[in-house]
Amino acid sequence: MSEASPLLPSVSVTPAAPTVASNATVSAAKKAGEDFEAFFLSQSFENMFAGIEADPVFGGGNGESVYRSLLVQEYSKVAAKSGSTGIGADVTREILRLQEAQGTR
Repeated sequence: MSEASPLLPSVSVTPAAPTVASNATVSAAKKAGEDFEAFFLSQSFENMFAGIEADPVFGGGNGESVYRSLLVQEYSKVAAKSGSTGIGADVTREILRLQEAQGTR
């Protein structure tokens, strides 16, 4: 077995060059950044609306508190989509930077 077998190809041990992030990875990072911003804004909006009492004209009650939380979530999604705070862009940039750093190791 000291001779090289003609049936086995030679194997290269040189490491492959790091690849640039694909569009799928970039779009996933953007979505993660936007989702994080929406979550952050949702928490902020919940605190902001906590002190506002329900209007007696519309009945108030448990139903209004449920729908208020859904309304706050939608407000936060719209605000995050517009990029009004810049948190999502910063999170996206950090995710991509970390992916590039991991790819070069």
